[in-house]
Amino acid sequence: MSEIPGDLKFLKSHEWARVEGNGRVTVGISDHAQGLLGDLVYVELPNVGDRIEAGNASAVVESVKAASDVYSPLTGTVVEVNTALADKPETINEDAYGEGWIFVLEIEDPDQINDLLGPDDYAELLEDED
Repeated sequence: MSEIPGDLKFLKSHEWARVEGNGRVTVGISDHAQGLLGDLVYVELPNVGDRIEAGNASAVVESVKAASDVYSPLTGTVVEVNTALADKPETINEDAYGEGWIFVLEIEDPDQINDLLGPDDYAELLEDED
């Protein structure tokens, strides 16, 4: 099992959120999720300026095995996308919690962060799935 960074919050559907300050949150998929998907071959990014509701599909990651929606952990406006993933989707496989981030949101309601799972709760969820 990979290390789960202590500064992240998670959805049960395996997306992570890193609070950056200034009302911004970086979003990606967990190392566990990329491991289940296998080698990623394509990432469909949201558009800068898109408003996304928490829990709604906001991006798609596609592997040789399957395509999977990426759900937004929070409500906000997309202010940045990781365009490098267009050419190198495997970055998510290599560094899910770092260079493999997918998009950055300017969030509308910071209190929504409290609804997400902390690293320990997420680790427990993964154990329960095994």
